[in-house]
Amino acid sequence: QVQLVESGGGLVQPGGSLRLSCAASGRIFSIQNMAWYRQAPGKERELVAAITSGGSTNYANSVKGRFTISRDIAKNTVSLQMNSLKYEDTAVYSCNADIRSLATMRYGNYWGQGTQVTVSS
Repeated sequence: QVQLVESGGGLVQPGGSLRLSCAASGRIFSIQNMAWYRQAPGKERELVAAITSGGSTNYANSVKGRFTISRDIAKNTVSLQMNSLKYEDTAVYSCNADIRSLATMRYGNYWGQGTQVTVSS
């Protein structure tokens, strides 16, 4: 069984930094795209940042220049470094990945359980 587990959320003051991490585990053959999404109360889930297996990245306009996504292919992890955090960054952040499992040898889309990020003074 494949699963994604996030860590690193918490409470931070405006202007502060947090680093989120997500580890994929289980019977994994390969991972293609990995991404971070977030959902604030009363809002729809939105893509924050994504990274391909080749290292190409894509960011939401609202986080460009402040957030950096990275991945360690050998360790099956993806991280999100968040700097200059703003009140409006408060949300539940979830990890997402396209993973080919050894069981099926087909790609499936997987989600982590989510981690809360709260920006407050």
